[in-house]
Amino acid sequence: MTDWNALSDDEFRAEVRQYLEAEYPAELRHMPRRPRWAEVRDWYLKRAAAGWTATGWPVEHGGVGLSPAKQLIHTEEQERIGVARAPDQGVVMVGPLLIRYGTPEQQQKYLPKILSWEHIWCQGYSEPNSGSDLASLRTAAVADGEEYVVNGQKTWTTLAQDATHIFLLARTDPEAPKKQQGISFLLVDLETPGITIRPIENIAGHEEFCEVFFDDVRVPRDSLVGEPNDGWTMAKALLGFERLFLGSPKQSRNALSRLDVFARARGLHDDPAFSDAYTRLALDVADLSEAFEAFADQVRRGETLGADISWLKIWGTETFGRIAELAVQAADSEAALVDGQDAGDDHVDTLTLYFNCLPTTIYGGSNEIQRNILAKQVLRLPG
Repeated sequence: MTDWNALSDDEFRAEVRQYLEAEYPAELRHMPRRPRWAEVRDWYLKRAAAGWTATGWPVEHGGVGLSPAKQLIHTEEQERIGVARAPDQGVVMVGPLLIRYGTPEQQQKYLPKILSWEHIWCQGYSEPNSGSDLASLRTAAVADGEEYVVNGQKTWTTLAQDATHIFLLARTDPEAPKKQQGISFLLVDLETPGITIRPIENIAGHEEFCEVFFDDVRVPRDSLVGEPNDGWTMAKALLGFERLFLGSPKQSRNALSRLDVFARARGLHDDPAFSDAYTRLALDVADLSEAFEAFADQVRRGETLGADISWLKIWGTETFGRIAELAVQAADSEAALVDGQDAGDDHVDTLTLYFNCLPTTIYGGSNEIQRNILAKQVLRLPG
């Protein structure tokens, strides 16, 4: 077994680049939208067979155990070639949560099937009127013998139509004095009777999000993660992971690279005004990358992310938005073309890039809510 961490950074980068250049399908490079699982399944199953599903998980749990520096290089090389994102909630959220809070039985049951992609997970957090104010959720789970009976609705559930399982928050004690109390964290098989999934078509014509309805859905008690009514602890941990993920420089770096491709093909870097705007954004992305690595190191050390992670989500999503806006400006009247623009031997879809940036400041907790969190919990400003 290769000790990847023993390689120098340059040697590791060369290995990853050579592999991706030779093996990653050309038709899946730099996809302008979130792909469906069927489109990327073969690639990710191939990587799973080689043991490369979870690069950051500890080796003892089936991960690659890459060092922070090696993980960053691996991510950079995937972004450079435009590797499409899988429905990876299991890898980036459920797995790390179970490694930290799950029972040995839950780890044995779920972790191997996350690594093999036998289980595809989606997130059941947001509800109608309970999005950024997640603690006001109304989906209920009532104890009945060795089961919980779940009733309610989740919305904006990413790629639920491709998922096999959902992790969700449900209210198990409606009499709790505070709304953050009395909430439990459950793992649910989507084949369970009583679950209905309805895709939502977005402005670009894609069905990335779904509504999920629960009608008398019976869930085994051993699907509970942590203690009953302590789901907010799990939620905060996962929201930290999510805000770390949403603050990743991946989107911004990829968007900046596509803008660079377009700009080079059209000679825009010779325009001082464009060059100045592009350079400012490149520096923003560099700052974002450094900040992301600092927070990611906390997770790798097993530390709990603090409220300041909200800053990363704000900076990451708003940087992505500024890049998309410059791309639309650069494309001028061609920005309205649905099929994108030719850029030399390449092709850039600035319109879809812009569409993709619009919801990022809303999902995962709107940026207005993130600023409130920073004001209250980090700066200790009066309410």
